[in-house]
Amino acid sequence: MMANKKILTFVFFVSLVFSGMAQEPSSYRFSFEDCIRFAFANSYERKSMELTGKSLETTYEQSKQQRLPNLSASVGQNLSNNENGWSTSGNVGVGSSVTIYQGGNINNTIEQNRLNLERNEVQLERYDDQLTAQIFQSFLAILGNQELLNYQLEVLNTSREQLKQGRSRHKVGAILESDLLLLEAQYYSDSNNVVDTRINVENNLLDLKVLLSMDPTDNLEIISPNTDNLDFLMESLPTEEEAIALAMEYMPELRMSDYDIRLAEKSVDMARGNYFPSISANANVGMGVLSFDGDGNSRWYGKPTESVGVSMSVPIYSRGQTKANVKKSRIALEQAQLDYEQSTLSVRQTVVQAYRDVVSAFNAYKVSQMRENAYSKSFNAYNVQYQYGTITTVELLQQQNNYLNVLNTYIQNKYSLVMKRKILDIYMGKKIEL
Repeated sequence: MMANKKILTFVFFVSLVFSGMAQEPSSYRFSFEDCIRFAFANSYERKSMELTGKSLETTYEQSKQQRLPNLSASVGQNLSNNENGWSTSGNVGVGSSVTIYQGGNINNTIEQNRLNLERNEVQLERYDDQLTAQIFQSFLAILGNQELLNYQLEVLNTSREQLKQGRSRHKVGAILESDLLLLEAQYYSDSNNVVDTRINVENNLLDLKVLLSMDPTDNLEIISPNTDNLDFLMESLPTEEEAIALAMEYMPELRMSDYDIRLAEKSVDMARGNYFPSISANANVGMGVLSFDGDGNSRWYGKPTESVGVSMSVPIYSRGQTKANVKKSRIALEQAQLDYEQSTLSVRQTVVQAYRDVVSAFNAYKVSQMRENAYSKSFNAYNVQYQYGTITTVELLQQQNNYLNVLNTYIQNKYSLVMKRKILDIYMGKKIEL
């Protein structure tokens, strides 16, 4: 009995320890701007790209040192056995060499490393744009479903009141049992809509947490901006040609393609550099050191020696390797130029389509806004008429469902406009604000 109590006490103690060690979930309340800052600070992929940039920067800085001479020292000690017994001898020396000319490859390598570093920075910009767009889309999905949920809760309250009145009216014989069943079915349908939308909000929040590199168990609440009037989105819209010009200047894809061309040009120069001789200079200083013979006698031997020299290596025949490398690098350059032209066309097509999508989305938003306002007033009027018994239950519920369909279309069109307008801003290199 005592043993069982000891075991239970131990288990209880261990459970307390582990429960204390369990990490409590964090809670966040973020605006869209907060989401972007959090994502940029915590994205593992972004951190990896930043580390790649540091590595490229180190490579670039090291390559600039190749213009300088190197310096090395040597120390040697030998032990030998001869007819006089064991003896030791040694030497010390210092040497240096510097490349004077190598077909321009040192300068070309430095420039190539600089271009790789700058290209990685542009690639990071492109990643930031892509991540921002994904976060924005997820953020808007949450806003849309939350707004729909608020309307659905209002409709649910109305359905609950309708059902309450319907039961009272059914008791006094004012409506048929079939009408009461319709009201009950509508109430349960509206309740199910609320549950489904709440699940959608939770799923949207989980998607956003993934994009933010946030623990899925953390609590996240977003701050909803004012989206009642979106006419200002069109007031700041440039002309189509202005949008194309801004995008052609900013789009990271085009700038990366331009770097690819410049890198390919350097590859051609480096390949051609192997046709030219390489020239280097060297200098050395050395001398013998203290030695001991088998009798224990010591002496310094040898005089300091100094030497300087210049060497030149001239390529004569490389079995066609240099010629083939030059030809392949020129083909790669032509491919990079072709890719740039394709990217230019693709960017223009993308921006034109995005611009016209914004115009179309705004028109759809305005139409659905007017329809939502009209159907909302009509539904309220039908609800009043139903309370006075001038319309049937079927007519009321039909009008209510019509309103919900129009409302859902309005919410979708509203956030579709915001999404498309802000995506166009990303293409033009403008900061997204919500």
